Amino acid sequence: MDFEPLNIENEVVMEFEMVGSGEALDLEHEDDNYEDFNDDLVEGSDSAARARDYYEDPNLEPFEGMEFDSEQAARIFYNSYARRIGFSTRVSVYQRSRRDGSIICRQIVCSREGFRRRDEAAENRSKRQRTITRVGCKAQMTVKKQTSGKWAVSKLVKEHNHELVPPDKVHCLRSHRHVSGPARSLIDTLQAAGMGPSGVMSVLIKESGGINNVGFTKVDCQNYMSSSRQRTLGGGGQLVFDYLKRMQDEDPGFFCSIQGDFENSTGNIFWADANSRLNYRYFGDTVTFDTTYRTNRYRVPFAPFTGWNHHGQPVLFGCALLLNESESSFVWLFQTWLAAMSGRHPISITTDQDRIIRAAVVQVFSGTRHRFCKWNVFREAQEKLSDVYHLHPSFEAEFLRCINMTETIDDFESCWESLLQRYNLVENEWLQSMYNVRQQWVPVYLRDTFFGEMSITQGNDNINSYFDGYINASTNVHVLIKQYEKAIATRYEKEVKADYITMNTTPVLKTPSPMEKQAAKLYTKIIFMKFQEELVETLAYPATIVDDRRSEIIYRVAKFGEDNKAHFVKFNVFEKKASCSCQMFEFSGIICRHILAVFRVTNVLTLPPHYILKRWTRNAKSGFLLDGHALGLPSNSQDSSAARYENLRREAIKFVEEGAESMRIYNVAVHALHEAAKKVANAKRHGLGVSRDTSNNGNQRLQSCSLEDQDKRIEELNAELENASQRCEAYRAKLLSVLKDMEERKLKISVNVQNVRLNLKT
Repeated sequence: MDFEPLNIENEVVMEFEMVGSGEALDLEHEDDNYEDFNDDLVEGSDSAARARDYYEDPNLEPFEGMEFDSEQAARIFYNSYARRIGFSTRVSVYQRSRRDGSIICRQIVCSREGFRRRDEAAENRSKRQRTITRVGCKAQMTVKKQTSGKWAVSKLVKEHNHELVPPDKVHCLRSHRHVSGPARSLIDTLQAAGMGPSGVMSVLIKESGGINNVGFTKVDCQNYMSSSRQRTLGGGGQLVFDYLKRMQDEDPGFFCSIQGDFENSTGNIFWADANSRLNYRYFGDTVTFDTTYRTNRYRVPFAPFTGWNHHGQPVLFGCALLLNESESSFVWLFQTWLAAMSGRHPISITTDQDRIIRAAVVQVFSGTRHRFCKWNVFREAQEKLSDVYHLHPSFEAEFLRCINMTETIDDFESCWESLLQRYNLVENEWLQSMYNVRQQWVPVYLRDTFFGEMSITQGNDNINSYFDGYINASTNVHVLIKQYEKAIATRYEKEVKADYITMNTTPVLKTPSPMEKQAAKLYTKIIFMKFQEELVETLAYPATIVDDRRSEIIYRVAKFGEDNKAHFVKFNVFEKKASCSCQMFEFSGIICRHILAVFRVTNVLTLPPHYILKRWTRNAKSGFLLDGHALGLPSNSQDSSAARYENLRREAIKFVEEGAESMRIYNVAVHALHEAAKKVANAKRHGLGVSRDTSNNGNQRLQSCSLEDQDKRIEELNAELENASQRCEAYRAKLLSVLKDMEERKLKISVNVQNVRLNLKT
């Protein structure tokens, strides 16, 4: 698939061959007018979360060979390093792969790198001379993508040819300032009340506890207020309408809704295609509402709803363009999205902590657990506590450790109190306000709810992942639709590839456990690898009974040599149900090593059904199209091109899997494909050969017969289930009776032994 760079002006492209790469690359330059600020560098993303792992040590400096999970993680690390040192950063040249269009090399430089190109004609027209900001500084960090998928530092220059900025002025540097979502909401409110930039800044300075804590300058505030008044799609509005109309014509399952006067920039729009709505039926248990556009100066206020598929990849549930950011607008958006998703509420939803969004979530998503993106909280902490960060370099690392690494509520409370006391922050209003809502962003309070993430202590909060690399702060509405469709196509391609790999590769088993073999057949590859990691770890986790006086036995599970980090597992022998104090299964849907250790000592050899979440299995998308009518999709799933594509894709994967088993079957499969191709080509030339009415009647008869058979089979299964339940209940009653009898005998023996001891003493 051919990918083009995002809308970058004054672009210089040089084609060359990278030695040893085996593929042609494009070398591209960022816009020369692009100043210091990395607009598309979003610290609320998963990349930001992982990048922070590198600089929990505030004294850590970059070095050649240093590895990152992503290009964005490298950029965020370097920008954080620059903040500590006292300079601003920007992205410079980068290289794209000719193979798939992805960026494989990125150079991040000091903002004073190079020299600005002189335009004498423009200078003659200008009434004032532009400030010289480029002085040829050589400081930079270049990162390249490795075959492993990691990004490594390939070149590093630390020396600057100019003075660095002192800590109390670093907030004025372009790459370290932005108008955050909460600040935007306050500015919007004050602006609506008729307050000007000077008055707004006075309020912001007072609210933040000083100008150093605001996080941006008066010029930024003026620019935002000006753009807020003029927010519009301009000539691109017609492009959006044309796209929506085309999608409605092509896709009967396409849903869109417009609030207010969208053309005059007073309303909002939401849309979701048939695939997005089907995705929600499969994976709509946890949802992220991505409002990254509110934390950076995005040209287009684009906000997607996303989740996780069965491979742990981001999946789309719909998109919105928000020209009006009032509470009523967010309420409208959430209600509209919920209607498009058949009214089914998710288990959990993740958003930023803005008060307007919080109020809208409370009104619409009753019963849904609301979580704030904690990395947005950390970003706001850098603004609100900037003076603390500068005065106490160790504070940030301790703050992150307190949030991420505490394993119990008591540990967190103790650590938080100690942190406030040690740094004299007991009276800090911002920290107090965040503590008051700790149940909505501190991981230890969220473990009892499903968020679909593989790690509890360092959850992804991947709030800006689906459109990474396609839509950013420089994307205008003319580019938006094109990049939106490219992102969807690429994500779908990655899911198909992951499906194929799962179906056609055999996982390497690391133990003789029947449970591991069972999981390898059930789970997708990435989920199995996570399960396998937990299973293998049980070898280092002995389980010891600490209480067996009730029907639930309590086990203490701790790693060898780490007895101070024990977890406790309650295990019901009869139901084979266990619950662990780490609550990993409740949070991620994957069983933890502590419960598996208990299963090992109690001879539970295979995973009980209630520990296998279908959403993580190979068959996560099976048996769901029957419910398509609940989404308002066409009653006949074949009417939707998206549904037809999905059906054919699944059948093709099965065909390939079976056809590759042996050379004989392969030859038969290839012959069958050739015959099928001829029939399809013939049908395209001469029509289907059957009238639509006849086809529909045939489909109706098939559906009718199929439904009757299904109803009959369901009745039979229900009867069998009822009989099995009765037998299980009888068996359970007998076992309880035997246990009760054993306890009574045990008590009698104990009494007799005690009497004998007394007699012997006398």
